[in-house]
Amino acid sequence: MPFTPGRPLAEAKADLFKALGHPARIRVLELLADGERTVGQLASGTGLELSHLSQQVSVLRKAGIVGSRRVGNNVICCLADPQTAELLAVARRLLTANLRQGQALLEALDGAQDAVAQADTTRAIPSPSRQ
Repeated sequence: MPFTPGRPLAEAKADLFKALGHPARIRVLELLADGERTVGQLASGTGLELSHLSQQVSVLRKAGIVGSRRVGNNVICCLADPQTAELLAVARRLLTANLRQGQALLEALDGAQDAVAQADTTRAIPSPSRQ
């Protein structure tokens, strides 16, 4: 639900993130970040059946994240605000940084030569990436 006066801001933010909290909806937004798409194009790009896609787009519309208009027999969807694409980019950067930190920790653990590492009998088993 979009922000309305008198409503706690934290509640409005939580509703926004709930609307973003489904992989199909994220994929729809990724496609719309490239430009307007018909519902048929979104179905093709997401692999969703039209009925399921319609439900997901409806959630995004109710949250004020996606806009749509009818042109003839087609429903054309777009991002309601281009900042949505920026939000997705920030999420990607956060995930990338998190994965890099996890990878660095794994490499540090794999390279450790302390007493715990020497007592770890599982280290003798090569990891799939080192075979």
